[in-house]
Amino acid sequence: MDKNFAQRRRRDLVVAAAFAVVAALVPLFVKDVYVQNIMVLTLMYAALSQSWNILSGYCGQISLGHALYFGIGAYTTALLFTKFGVLPWFGMLGGGLISALIAMALGYPCFRLRGHYFVIATIVIAEIALLLFQNWNFAGAALGIDIPVRHDSWLTFQFTRSKLPYFYFALVLAAIAWLVTWWLEDSKWGYWWRAVKDNPDAAESLGVVVFNSKMGAAAVSAFLTAVGGSFYAQFVSYIDPESVMGFQFSLLMALPAVLGGIGTLWGPVLGAVILIPLTELTRSFIGGSGRGVDLIVYGTLIVLISLARPEGLVGLFSRRRKEAVR
Repeated sequence: MDKNFAQRRRRDLVVAAAFAVVAALVPLFVKDVYVQNIMVLTLMYAALSQSWNILSGYCGQISLGHALYFGIGAYTTALLFTKFGVLPWFGMLGGGLISALIAMALGYPCFRLRGHYFVIATIVIAEIALLLFQNWNFAGAALGIDIPVRHDSWLTFQFTRSKLPYFYFALVLAAIAWLVTWWLEDSKWGYWWRAVKDNPDAAESLGVVVFNSKMGAAAVSAFLTAVGGSFYAQFVSYIDPESVMGFQFSLLMALPAVLGGIGTLWGPVLGAVILIPLTELTRSFIGGSGRGVDLIVYGTLIVLISLARPEGLVGLFSRRRKEAVR
């Protein structure tokens, strides 16, 4: 069993490396700016969904308020850059640390809730934060922040001539989120989280500090989500509360993992590769007259997958592989 487990771990690394190499080569053949934009968003949401999956998939604490951390990352970077001239890289790190601290502060009361009460609490807190930012004059209130373009360089993390630098950074971000999850999955934290998810009372009786386990998952998940928010702020060069803290962002982080397979290593990646292009293409073809239709389309897709394959698309591939071995 241990040998098979080690082989699976190595196989995951090989597949991930091959996927990264292929993804890195795609822009050499795809020159269309719109398609490149979709690829950037796909990689970004793969990273975000992987981050969400750490807390909600592995630890079992379903959050629909992760837009809070995404928005904090975006606003931290934007405010430090526009108000104080601090480079986005420091804003990215600062936003991640602030989000991790806020996640732990919120976790202190919220992790005493279970089930749908916890889910509702995450939604309410994120909506309160959205209202606060809509009325915070220092952060531009509802008008938001327009990030000025200084000059194209990695130092300022601004590129106006090409989207390729953003693509490669998004690829690195997705790779880091995947590697962090891969490492944590087989660590003591990963075992603790799965135990807490399956049966918190039984886990506690076996010596697992349930509260600390949840706090650790929340901190890691929030940090990575905030880094994604910082990246998004630089990518679009303009943010406002609704565009980075709206409820739709929380949904778009959760849905790829749900579609691909919640609590699995490859689920968020597979789900993002399917959902995000579908979302963007639907918006493009339908236009403003079909506002919200994209949500209906992939919402329907997820319902169908959930009914036919509750463990997600990853479960379908796993079953076929087992049948092939037999």
